[in-house]
Amino acid sequence: MAYQKHDSAIIDEGAQIGEGSRVWHFAHVCGGAKIGADCSLGQNVFVGNKVTIGNNVKIQNNVSVYDNVYLEDDVFCGPSMVFTNVYNPRSFIERKTEYRDTLVKKGATLGANCTIVCGVTIGEYALIGAGAVINKDVKPFALMVGVPAKQIGWISKYGEQLDLPLTGEGEATCPHTGDKYVLKGNLVELVK
Repeated sequence: MAYQKHDSAIIDEGAQIGEGSRVWHFAHVCGGAKIGADCSLGQNVFVGNKVTIGNNVKIQNNVSVYDNVYLEDDVFCGPSMVFTNVYNPRSFIERKTEYRDTLVKKGATLGANCTIVCGVTIGEYALIGAGAVINKDVKPFALMVGVPAKQIGWISKYGEQLDLPLTGEGEATCPHTGDKYVLKGNLVELVK
């Protein structure tokens, strides 16, 4: 077997799980799920049928990745964070045809207990603070906190806050890597 599975985990027939991935206690992976290499699915993680997870994704305990959620490479999902896929759920109304796609781009971090309301895109290397509620798209490298979440700064690929205003012009260097970041208007780019 190319991946590791705890005896208590349930992996439905048809699920695709990449080499080196680990599926821990009481996790459930549905048959339509596609999971990349070197991923970690913590205790009590659920992965739906219409889910794609890239390589090197870490999903901590008690996270449900529902249908129509797509995680690119190197995404981190903190403990007990929440995804949704129906915007206006009612128990007495069937809304499976109304699922909204959620895309979490490469390297983004979703902090413990944050909630991602369906239908948004979270940009590359963004960092969502613990307990935040995301209800709109998030820019690459954005640092988001609060309920509802507001951008309070910019974050480096390494995970350090950058000394840049929210908008305008500017440059900053990550103190750990020396990578240079440029702010133009309301977007930050990593300059190689």
